[in-house]
Amino acid sequence: MALPQTPQAADLFGDIEATPKAGFRDYLPGLVVAVLATMAAASLTQRYGAPLTLMALLIGLALNFLSADRRLTPGLTLASRELLRWAIVLVGARITLAQIVALGPEALLMVVLTVAATIGAGIVAARALGFSVPFGILAGGSVAICGGSAAMALSATLGERRVRQSELTLVLVGISSMSALAMMVYPGIAHSLGFSDAQAGFLLGGSVHDVAQALGAGYAFSPAAGETATIVKLARVALLAPVLGVIALLFPAQLEITGAKAKVPMVPWFVLGFFAVAGVNSTGIIPVAVSQFAAESAAWMLAISVAATAIRSPLAEILKTGPKPLIVIAVSTLTAFALALGYAWLRIS
Repeated sequence: MALPQTPQAADLFGDIEATPKAGFRDYLPGLVVAVLATMAAASLTQRYGAPLTLMALLIGLALNFLSADRRLTPGLTLASRELLRWAIVLVGARITLAQIVALGPEALLMVVLTVAATIGAGIVAARALGFSVPFGILAGGSVAICGGSAAMALSATLGERRVRQSELTLVLVGISSMSALAMMVYPGIAHSLGFSDAQAGFLLGGSVHDVAQALGAGYAFSPAAGETATIVKLARVALLAPVLGVIALLFPAQLEITGAKAKVPMVPWFVLGFFAVAGVNSTGIIPVAVSQFAAESAAWMLAISVAATAIRSPLAEILKTGPKPLIVIAVSTLTAFALALGYAWLRIS
């Protein structure tokens, strides 16, 4: 059974819906809208000095009414997913393995602890509000790892008998809305606290829900913060496979949803691509001009992806839900934010 009116904005892995099979002309309308929105954002950035990704997000949200036009769906889906994946890979051209190692095992351990604590907070909040433990895992795990894509993977692993379709839809709506809000608010908090690039990068990469918004928030703070946020966020994404493995052991025998068997995904190709490009960049064989071009291309691709994601965000659906499911997501969100903030403030100079 298909999910009716399910939010698709955060579908990084293509779990929620497949990229529409269409001809080149079918992709053009949505792509043109996303590119024009980004060009308008660039104009505002040049005039007022505001971050490009933040302006792309705001203009995309202003154009959210266009999501009802199905002619734009193929192009917007392509922009919000494939462009983001390739932008992540190209970001590796600005990062070296030395930067990744410099983050330190302590920071990576903190990422693991934050993911675990965020899922735990979701379970506690869910039980306190009368929901089941699986719903708490679904909400907390979606916040902790990578938003809507994690929600779909967790739902498939838990099984439809444990997590209803309506609950999944509520989580997808809440994650999409709160992730967009986090991208707008968190960089301002980092600025107000006088955070360094490293501190802001860890905070934003360690707490913002979806990949596009996490990277967008990082680069909205500064390019250096964006690079750190990318490393931290991709570390969270890589934890999806082991988390699903643990959940499959704790909740066996119901690994089906909508007639399809669930599977524990391997590390996504774009995560591997990011580290591969970073490894090549570490050797120094990539010319500076090529590295700069890749970085600029990644920035534009990310901004277009953010604009397309904002256009597709299900803002209207949030008004149809009750407050309790959103409270569970909010508790998990605040837990991830508090832990990332505390570590960035106390342990990163």
